[in-house]
Amino acid sequence: MFSFLADPPEKRYDLRTMIVTTLLFLALLSVLVFVHELGHFLMARACGMKVEEFGFGFPPRAIGFRRGDTLYSLNWIPIGGFVRIKGENGNEKHDHDSFASKKPWQRFLVLVAGVSMNFLLAIVLYSVGFMVGLPSTIDGPLPSSARVTDSKLSIMEVVSDSPAAKAGIVGGDAIVSLDGYVPETAEQARAYLIAHTETGVSLKLDKKDTSVEIVRLVAEPLKGTDMVGIGVGFVQTARVSYPWYLAVVHGVAATGQMTWAILDSFGKLIGSLFGGGNMSASLAGPVGIAVMTGEVAAMGFVYLLQFAALLSINLGVINILPFPALDGGRIFFLIIEKLRGKAADERLENAMNNLGFLFLMIVIVFVTVKDVMKFF
Repeated sequence: MFSFLADPPEKRYDLRTMIVTTLLFLALLSVLVFVHELGHFLMARACGMKVEEFGFGFPPRAIGFRRGDTLYSLNWIPIGGFVRIKGENGNEKHDHDSFASKKPWQRFLVLVAGVSMNFLLAIVLYSVGFMVGLPSTIDGPLPSSARVTDSKLSIMEVVSDSPAAKAGIVGGDAIVSLDGYVPETAEQARAYLIAHTETGVSLKLDKKDTSVEIVRLVAEPLKGTDMVGIGVGFVQTARVSYPWYLAVVHGVAATGQMTWAILDSFGKLIGSLFGGGNMSASLAGPVGIAVMTGEVAAMGFVYLLQFAALLSINLGVINILPFPALDGGRIFFLIIEKLRGKAADERLENAMNNLGFLFLMIVIVFVTVKDVMKFF
């Protein structure tokens, strides 16, 4: 499993923190995988297909029990999961309860059901978040029905080698005041900083892991740009909630916006590959995601809820890509079958899926090694 997420800050972790973070990550991953595979399972059963095994993790098998025609298993490699449907590899076409015997539209529904459940889960999580109050960026007027609490100006990014970076300011720090002046909006804060470019500004900060501190900064030319400044980008954030019937609407909207953002990140990743960029810069593997899970959980339950929704969308987007071994790859072969009027060669499709799976495993190992070297 990997995800298009920004890299978390580089830190060192003690053994207890690592164990708790790992368990929390595995619990979160289990929920996401369960929902995804449950979609395949329910749709396959609805279409009259026999589900031979519903497994968590990858083999070898640890334990299992059979109920009806299905074996439910827990496997030793706790990253991933699967539903094994009779005839999914193209065999047993003459058995009425096999995947291969069903019509193309039925097979399509089964293949797309897992991804659909991931997007549905994200909508549910965002909706619940907006009911209780979800951390949000306020970049314009909000609807009159919105309830806003805990409003603050938060550092969004820090330019490397800038005065802010040298002073130890990091993303997530909150601006309390500028020379004693308390700006109410991000626009007011930007205007104040521009007006005091030459004289400098004393920032009172509420840092995430320390007490409030004051930092005196003077603007300098920013490396790699033609700008002069202290090197911070900030936004106004707050916890925003809505009545339940509107929270669902905003949950759907947030899921759509985040899906588009992830697709945009994927496009940039592909562009960096062909342009000679760094492939792993925006790609986090299981270790990186586990570290971020621990960081987010420390911030509070609602942040973990938001992060789980983001991971669920990531899982949905990645699985729908038209790449062999993924749901999207299977759908691609199904479309080819529909256009040609006959199924693709089973040996070719299976070989493509096996090569695709091998490639994905290599990518995961590569990104995991990078994450381990980065954090541990």
